[in-house]
Amino acid sequence: MSASTNARPAAARAADDAPGVHEYVAEGGDWAEIAAEAERLGEERIVVNMGPVHPSTHGVLRLILEIDGETVRELRVGTGYLHTGIEKNMEYRNWTQGVTFCTRMDYVAPFFQEVGYCLGVEKLLGITDEVPARATLIRVLLMELNRIASHLVAIGTSGNELGATTMMTVAFRGREDILRIFERITGLRMNHGFIRPGGVVQDLPAGTTDYIRELLPNVRLSVKELQDLTVENPIFKLRHVDVGYISVPAAMALGLTGPCLRAAGLPLDMRKLQPYCGYETYDFDVPVRDKSDAYNRVMVRFDECYQSLRIVTQVLERLDAAPGPVMVADKKVAWPAQLSIGSDGQGNSLEHIREIMGTSMESLIHHFKLVTEGFRVPAGQVFQTLEHARGVMGVHLVSDGSTRPYRAHFRDPSFSNLQSTAMMTEGGMLADVVVALASIDPVLGGVDR
Repeated sequence: MSASTNARPAAARAADDAPGVHEYVAEGGDWAEIAAEAERLGEERIVVNMGPVHPSTHGVLRLILEIDGETVRELRVGTGYLHTGIEKNMEYRNWTQGVTFCTRMDYVAPFFQEVGYCLGVEKLLGITDEVPARATLIRVLLMELNRIASHLVAIGTSGNELGATTMMTVAFRGREDILRIFERITGLRMNHGFIRPGGVVQDLPAGTTDYIRELLPNVRLSVKELQDLTVENPIFKLRHVDVGYISVPAAMALGLTGPCLRAAGLPLDMRKLQPYCGYETYDFDVPVRDKSDAYNRVMVRFDECYQSLRIVTQVLERLDAAPGPVMVADKKVAWPAQLSIGSDGQGNSLEHIREIMGTSMESLIHHFKLVTEGFRVPAGQVFQTLEHARGVMGVHLVSDGSTRPYRAHFRDPSFSNLQSTAMMTEGGMLADVVVALASIDPVLGGVDR
């Protein structure tokens, strides 16, 4: 028996073309009649749509559920409702402009896309070892702060979906402190476009490391307060323990990564397995648990927040001790603009404008060509991985030797992780679908890129 909301008149909702098959089409308030007919026939199995708009999806996702009473018999995931064509659009922009597109995919954790993409471009250019150390430190700082902010959103919004609004307000309070740091460094709270091939747009504003140190205790307090609300809360545990369980072999077979996999006990973390941005030089642990259910996935995210705070503290010490450039020295690649954030907002520094407009025609021409046309990247292809907040992200870039990517493709962890939804939910209760899906923490901007 199936139900839909946009079909034939109510009078024509029963179809007896096939023996034992009954089809119902609902319009508006027809559900009572359908329920009465189902009761008369003695059958309770029904197909319903959850979505394509539903809060637990953190975006626009459609779940097609076949339920028998309150039990989920079959679940199918329908994606594509938030498709933006970002990857295709990147083929029509130069390599630097690609950052502005990919940062908008997973809008909850934008810095991971920016860094992964730029690392790939730098590999194609052969300048990985030429990226200044200070630029790499800034990248790590932004990624780890972004990891904390993303996990706070995952935990807080999952609580809100179960009616615990306080969890979301506490989580967003902690995230707000991190967004203030992002705004101070990049000028924006999200969709930054701050990481560029060869480094970053500009150095940290004066006093930023001290400013971050002032806010970190507030962030830590928000994480601790969320823990106090959840770890031993009997209602929270009742809704999460043993809900959305998946085994290690099943998780591996379905490409599940990130906190969902580490909750099962497998310490798969690209920062340790295939280090990038100097992660091998930082002192941190990879948190794991003994069973991948909704409860342990939340606990792993809490643990990872504290590990990210450890890394951030180490980065701040190194930033204070390592002044220097934040962009490669090669002017054929280095972004020419020298931005400044002042009382009039964000723009090119007056000194840079005076040089290119008043004293050096060559600088003006170079600035114009590099910004409008971009630099050329040698023909070839590269695959770069990194540990996104939601799992392993892969960036596949193909160059034909021009100023634009021939192909840019992202292996987004949200998209891969969604494959496990059916295995986590089938055989369980309808109410647990929201919990299981929220524990996966998909962001549909990354899924439908």
